[in-house]
Amino acid sequence: MMPLSVRHSLLISLSAIFLVAALCVANAQIFQTKAHQALLIDWDSGSVLFSKDAQTPFPPASLAKLMTLEVVFNALQQGELSLGDEFLISENAWRKGGGSSGGSTMFAKLNSSISLSALLNGIIVQSGNDACIAIAEGMAGNEESFSELMNVRAQEIGLTGSNFVNSTGLPAENQYVTAQDLAKLTRHLIKTYPDYYKYFSIPEFTWNKITQRNRNPLLGQTQGADGLKTGYTKASGYGVVASVLRNDQRLILIMSGMKSKKERALESRKIIDWGFRAFVSQRLYETNEEIAFADVHGGDQAKVMLVSEKPISLFMPRSKRGKLKARVVYQGPIKAPIEEGSQLATLKIWTDDQLVMEAPLVAAHSVDSGTLTQRALDGLHHLLLGWL
Repeated sequence: MMPLSVRHSLLISLSAIFLVAALCVANAQIFQTKAHQALLIDWDSGSVLFSKDAQTPFPPASLAKLMTLEVVFNALQQGELSLGDEFLISENAWRKGGGSSGGSTMFAKLNSSISLSALLNGIIVQSGNDACIAIAEGMAGNEESFSELMNVRAQEIGLTGSNFVNSTGLPAENQYVTAQDLAKLTRHLIKTYPDYYKYFSIPEFTWNKITQRNRNPLLGQTQGADGLKTGYTKASGYGVVASVLRNDQRLILIMSGMKSKKERALESRKIIDWGFRAFVSQRLYETNEEIAFADVHGGDQAKVMLVSEKPISLFMPRSKRGKLKARVVYQGPIKAPIEEGSQLATLKIWTDDQLVMEAPLVAAHSVDSGTLTQRALDGLHHLLLGWL
C-alpha cells in the first residue's frame, strides 16, 4: 500500500543569480500609502511589488460586484446565459437598488425587462445595485441563493479569505474580502474572460436617459488604465481594484480604507506610477528549464524532473541587489504512473521572509509504473523511513 504522502520542500539555490534584492513588501520606508489595505502585483507572474495588510478581511462594498460578475461571465462562457437574455426589475430590486434607495443605481424602471448586456454596463460603469439584484434574482431566485453561487465559485478559483452574502456589496453581517483574494479574482477575470473584460474600460453609459461616467478614477486619467471597479461604504471607506497596462506589462492594484474620492484617486495614481518606475522584470527560468526533481513511488524512475510550462519572471526593485530564497513544495513521494505535463508542485519565492511569488510546476517527462520488485522496494523504503 502506498504510504501517506507528506509535504516535501526542496530548497533551490538562486545565489548565482545576482538579482534585485528585497522586494520591500509592506516596507513603509520604501512606499507609504494612506490606504488601510493595499496590494500591488504584476499580473503575469503574480510578483508582489507592495503589500499592506493584504490578508486582513474588510467589508468589500461594491468591490463585491466583481464576484457577481465572475458568476455571470462564467455562465456566459458555459453557454448557460447569453448577452441578449432579459432580466426583470422586480419591486425588490427597484426598492433596494433603484433611484430612491440612496445607493449607486442604473435607474432601471420598475417591472421593466433589461438585456444582460445592458445590465453588465449598469454594474460595471454605473455600479448599479438594481442591476446586480435583478441578475441575482433571475439566475438564482433570490440574493441569498445567488450568494451561495458566488461562494462556490470563489472557492473554485482559490479565494480563501472571503465570504459573500449579497450580490451588491451593500453592508451585511459576515460579508468580507481580502486584498489578496481580490487580486486573485482580478487576475482570473482578465485571463479567463478577455471577451467580457472590455466592459471595464467603457467610459460612460446611458440608461433611462441618465448618463453616468465610469467611477474608476484611473480610467482616462492614467496611461494604460482599463479596469476594474470602485467601492464605498462607511465601514469600508473608499476602495478601488484597478488594472493598468503599459508596454506589455500589467499591474494590478487593490486599495481600501481611504477617506475620500480624492484621496483614492491620488493614492492609486501614485502607487501605480511608482510601480512602473521602480520595478523591473527579471527572468528566473525559461520554459521547460530544469528547476528541481521530485521523488517518485512505484515508478520505473526514482525521480521526475519539474519544469514550468511558461517562463518564470519576478518583478523586483531597480535600486538594490541581493539574494532570493526559493523552495519547491509538493505532496510526495508522487505515485507512478505520472503523465508528462501534469502539475505536481509549486515553486515559492521569498525575499525578506515575505512570500512574493508562487508558480505551478509540471512533470517534464512521463514516468511509467515500475516492476513488481521496484514497487515492493519503494514500499519497504518508505515504510522504514516512516518507522525512523
